[in-house]
Amino acid sequence: MGLKEKHEKNHKEKECDCKKCGDSEKKADESNKVQQEVESLKKELDETKQLLLRTAAEYDNFRKRSEREKESIYADASSLTLLGILPIADGLDAALRSSESQGEEYKKGISLLKSQMDSAFKNLKVESFGEVGDDFDPNIHNAISHKDSDEEKQSFISTVYQKGYKMGDRIIRHAMVEVTN
Repeated sequence: MGLKEKHEKNHKEKECDCKKCGDSEKKADESNKVQQEVESLKKELDETKQLLLRTAAEYDNFRKRSEREKESIYADASSLTLLGILPIADGLDAALRSSESQGEEYKKGISLLKSQMDSAFKNLKVESFGEVGDDFDPNIHNAISHKDSDEEKQSFISTVYQKGYKMGDRIIRHAMVEVTN
């Protein structure tokens, strides 16, 4: 067996200690290590991407939730403020109805105050509801009494004790009415 054949046999059996074989084994080991490191870095990059995507989604959800809460707080504060002002509007309505027996100047003053209140409500997008003759709707009207009638029209408002108010779709106060059946 020649030197070359002996080298090839040792090389196949991994017993070769020559410089040429040692370099190729080192290169193979280094290549394996580099490949493992590349795989490890790819995995770490994917995990970091997923974390970033989850963080971005959580932030977007937080932003939307905060916006909804802010709008809700504004609507609640507006509703509470209006509830405090509505007795004044009721008082103006009552004063205007009773001003018929008073002087013209008194009636003119009450009418001016009432028109200013109505203008303020219009600017705030507050609408009143619950007029005599309207159909009764239990979602927005509070029936405090019933009256029987022979008329064909059923479930309509015959008397308004207190107007109802709403801001957009939100009911601030239900109208207190008498319903004719």
